[in-house]
Amino acid sequence: MSHPTPEITLDEFAAEREDGITVDVRERDEYAQGHVPGARLVPMGQLASRLDELDRSDRVHVICASGNRSKAMTDLLVAQGFDAVSVAGGTQAWIASGRAIGVGL
Repeated sequence: MSHPTPEITLDEFAAEREDGITVDVRERDEYAQGHVPGARLVPMGQLASRLDELDRSDRVHVICASGNRSKAMTDLLVAQGFDAVSVAGGTQAWIASGRAIGVGL
């Protein structure tokens, strides 16, 4: 029996993101166009081989453009023993909410 992917709302993410790490699983060009400040770029295709870069004692907030890729990568992290959650709505929702964004790499 599969379990639902852990997911948090944009407001929950905004409130707790400083208490964990944020991993943006989009591609470099997407990230450079606009990202959550402080988000670490680890493209989806690289995440499985870069798990050692993540601190297992931190909650990992996984974000992408809209929430689809982040759900898949959250499932991967949870299966590897991380406390990981997908951010509902992704970076598009973050930007649409009027919150600050980072630009560039």
